[in-house]
Amino acid sequence: MARLTRTEIERLDRNDPLAHKRDEFDIPGGVIYLDGNSLGVLPRAVPARMADVVSREWGESLIRGWNDHDWIDLPARVGDKIARLIGAAPGTVVATDSTCINLFKVLASALKLRPGRKVILSDSGNFPTDLYMAQGLSALLEAGHKLKIVAPEDVEGAIDETIAVTMITQVDYKTGRRHDMRAITKRAHEAGALALWDLAHSAGAFSVDLAGANADFAVGCGYKYLNGGPGAPAFLYVAPKHQETITPPLTGWMGHEAPFAFDLDYRPAKGVDRMRVGTPPVLSLSALDTALDVFADVNMNTLREKSVSLCELFIAEVEARCPDLVLASPRDAQARGSQVSFRCDYGYPLMQALIARGVIGDFRAPDIVRFGFTPLYLSHMDVLKAAETLEEIVATRAWDREEFKKKAKVT
Repeated sequence: MARLTRTEIERLDRNDPLAHKRDEFDIPGGVIYLDGNSLGVLPRAVPARMADVVSREWGESLIRGWNDHDWIDLPARVGDKIARLIGAAPGTVVATDSTCINLFKVLASALKLRPGRKVILSDSGNFPTDLYMAQGLSALLEAGHKLKIVAPEDVEGAIDETIAVTMITQVDYKTGRRHDMRAITKRAHEAGALALWDLAHSAGAFSVDLAGANADFAVGCGYKYLNGGPGAPAFLYVAPKHQETITPPLTGWMGHEAPFAFDLDYRPAKGVDRMRVGTPPVLSLSALDTALDVFADVNMNTLREKSVSLCELFIAEVEARCPDLVLASPRDAQARGSQVSFRCDYGYPLMQALIARGVIGDFRAPDIVRFGFTPLYLSHMDVLKAAETLEEIVATRAWDREEFKKKAKVT
């Protein structure tokens, strides 16, 4: 993309159909937030909802709140809101547990559907927790299962008749590289395998089409682009064709067909509800429920167009201003999610210096400075100012200070 003039950038913001959405978020003054791919910004409606849930629903209704305020069905209601964003039908998504736990549940269920196969296929760009969960599950089952890890570009070619499940994160957490969900799922099915997708860096960032791609299972988190808050409940998806045949590995009472019958034997609930386990976390689910309302009037194709525009502008500006930084993300916008990453030998202190100036991104070892672009609350002028700040820090070596080199627990 050719660099734009300041006037052209200002024009993009004037004509931005999503510009009004920024008012629905509580963004601290003096901050340009480029880390929504790690933790989303607080939606303005959430504090009032939380106060009401705490003081009125819980404080006044007490135990009656499960019925009076329908807390019991929050996982399904929130799941349906997420379903719209990921191309899934109502009744196929449930908001529950953490991404790790959900991955364990759907992966175990998928493996049981392919009893004659022992290989889980993933790639080296996958988020490590997914790999850890697959390794741990394989060891727990003691049935000869193994995790096969290949380079991201080799995934399709590695799918053969030995594969039980492909376990792929659609968008690489480090580089933003985006897998072709439709093509990989098709290849998996041709080989008799099942396709499981991690949408942690996809849901809410661009339009996903699970049903159109014929995906079997999916998981994702609620605290990144969905803005549900720190540690927000995650979600899982089960395709309709599998809902009555899968066997949940964690048979908790909320996944029972009749939880309040208190039977001594487990019977799975109908549909995706059988993948629920324990009592839903009402407070955090309520926050996520309200956060998702900001998407109610958003066309996901419009959101994607703005995402591409923001990312393209950032790449052009950073490459022109900071030649020492090397683009780690795909140059082709269609092969990227909604983030841009650069490689830099002094990446950690550089990011700390940026954060000190109010431009918040994050660092991923060993040398990645990572920037997430959330179209609902970012403007093109934000992107330009971020690139200008980055240029100043690099040019003056403002990052080269001991305070910026001291590693924190969370990077």
